[in-house]
Amino acid sequence: MAQIASQLVEAVEGLLGSRLPFRLQAWDGSTAGAADAPLLVLRNRRALRRLLWSPGELGLARAYVSGDLELGPGEDIYAVLAEAAHFTERPEVRDLHLGGGDLTGPAGRRALAVLAKAGALGPNPALPPEEARQQGRLHSRTRDRAAISHHYDVGNEFYRLVLGPSMVYSCAYWTPEGKSLEDAQFAKLDLICRKLGLRPGMRLLDVGCGWGSLVLHAAEHYGVSAVGVSISAEQVALARERVAAAGLADRVEIRLQDYREIPDGPYDAISSVGMAEHVGSAQYRVYAEGLYDLLVPGGRLLNHQIARRPDRPGVPHTTSPFINRYVFPDGELSPVGSTVSALEEAGFEVRDVESLREHYALTLREWVANLEADWAQAVRLAGRGRARVWRLYMAASALAFEENRIGINQVLAVRTAVSGASGLPATREQWLRRQSTEAGIPEPGPAIGGPKEGQGIDLGDRPSVR
Repeated sequence: MAQIASQLVEAVEGLLGSRLPFRLQAWDGSTAGAADAPLLVLRNRRALRRLLWSPGELGLARAYVSGDLELGPGEDIYAVLAEAAHFTERPEVRDLHLGGGDLTGPAGRRALAVLAKAGALGPNPALPPEEARQQGRLHSRTRDRAAISHHYDVGNEFYRLVLGPSMVYSCAYWTPEGKSLEDAQFAKLDLICRKLGLRPGMRLLDVGCGWGSLVLHAAEHYGVSAVGVSISAEQVALARERVAAAGLADRVEIRLQDYREIPDGPYDAISSVGMAEHVGSAQYRVYAEGLYDLLVPGGRLLNHQIARRPDRPGVPHTTSPFINRYVFPDGELSPVGSTVSALEEAGFEVRDVESLREHYALTLREWVANLEADWAQAVRLAGRGRARVWRLYMAASALAFEENRIGINQVLAVRTAVSGASGLPATREQWLRRQSTEAGIPEPGPAIGGPKEGQGIDLGDRPSVR
């Protein structure tokens, strides 16, 4: 069939009553659409079948991950995704119902005729193998392990390629002094340690410790003893190797352990970075109360968590089907206000909330650049479909942070003493300072903020539980 692309564009625009914001190239080599629009390449009829069976985000994701749909040569993925997001928000697209009356009118019948002649009508194609298929009770320990494994157990070398040498899989902290992603990740780790008021002899628990970067930083630069827990087998294996290589096995322990199974409190401080998103709203009270019980009175919690925007009254919340099926199975985002309320209901006093939204957008763009710069190696390490999933989700997430569709916040909370004392200094400037050189801990890393050399520090009267 000659000139499939022009017939498809004409049919879709007739059905929508508006211009399609993309050029299309069909499998017969034909191209149609506005010359200045981003180019999408339909490599075969399966791409259309995926969109017909799953209209919208999920069908597009399946087509792209499987390789049935491609970006045109040289197309910028951010420009394509931004155009797609704005397109799907248009009323004529949002209100289109392919299973209802929209296909029974003249425009709908013409579209069906074009699709039939193009051979696009047919059975639902097999799902890409990268799509998660969760089983069992939601947020049971077995199902949570499977969900975490789906995302994190895809190869440590693949993550090293994307994240860089720091192996930190959460947003960096971009200060004026920082020159690179590594500088910004160092700054983030140090910021967390300063907010927690760490000092020698304290016990730190890192819940969802990833590849161990935070506990290594805290032990090396702040003199603490640290326990990191994760339910990703691959993360735990590499984190243990890193601890041994750093010569810190006497002060850092890495466990393959669920946050609901930690038996050995109390701790002076707890960090939870990029972990609470996996907990789920139904389990959040268990999570918050469990961390509260693991802290010594006066102990601090630093909860670093992605947040969604609050829903409009009367509008039910829906999660991204692409993110749920391909990226973070069973993950849930809550508004920051809900997180603060849940922590307070568990007994914490919330002392500080800092938004790092723009920081995460910059971080994600760095990760996408790393992935694209060594694409062939990424495909060898994780497979083409998995590499496509990561490229799509990280680029889309960067745009979502930039456009304030999602955010991220560090919430500092305290388990106050029976007297009500928090143990924090009087001002934010005081408790954000680095450890004093008088404590015997060297100034960490490059100059990324904090007090000048030799300047004292007041972290409050917080005796260690040891």
